[in-house]
Amino acid sequence: MHRALEQAAQWGLTPRNVAKLVTPPRPARREMATLSPEQARASLEAAEGDRLEALYVLALSTGMRQGELLALRWRDVDLEGGTLQVRATLQRTRDGFQFAEPKTARSRRQVALTKPAVEALRRHRSRQLEERLQMGAAWEDNDLVFANEVGRPIEAGNLIRRSFHPLLDRAGLQHIRFHDLRHTAATLALGKGVHPKIVAEMLGHSQIAVTLDLYSHVTPTMQRQAAEALEAALSR
Repeated sequence: MHRALEQAAQWGLTPRNVAKLVTPPRPARREMATLSPEQARASLEAAEGDRLEALYVLALSTGMRQGELLALRWRDVDLEGGTLQVRATLQRTRDGFQFAEPKTARSRRQVALTKPAVEALRRHRSRQLEERLQMGAAWEDNDLVFANEVGRPIEAGNLIRRSFHPLLDRAGLQHIRFHDLRHTAATLALGKGVHPKIVAEMLGHSQIAVTLDLYSHVTPTMQRQAAEALEAALSR
């Protein structure tokens, strides 16, 4: 390194310039696509009766990551209390499926469920019990909330091709990433005036700054809501 700096000095370069040359550029952040409230409702209407209806209800109402949803186990769901615990994420490795630790320490979290989410999960559990009875000994009991037809983890690629994209087609929507359902949940919550700290906790972000940076496009709407709220409070 010392020799490299000496060589750079001969070329008239300062250490700062050298750092700029050797520091790789940051990868460009992929632009997110979010569904409007009307589009989100259309997607849920298209999911009614679908084998994975509850998966899409949870994705849009909790903002959970795809891997977190596919790793969710029934023992981590409290339907009576209306909450669930995010404890793992499903990953595909060379050795098969792996239930890994969530992305960050904050990603291990409790998530509150909406009433429609609880109802969808109840229907899903009943449907899954019927599948288990039909499969008999062929069913693998992994306690997964969202499993394939024999109880094994769902392949992410199969989920997209066989379920998610057909769902968007039925709803008359353009194809988006599954991860954009997470962005949609956050955008809808912030747009309704939910405090960014609460949204950050719901999403499992390490810091509230991450949430504010990702969803800065919602800030003008929030500022307008704040101005209107203050106007109402101060008006006679």
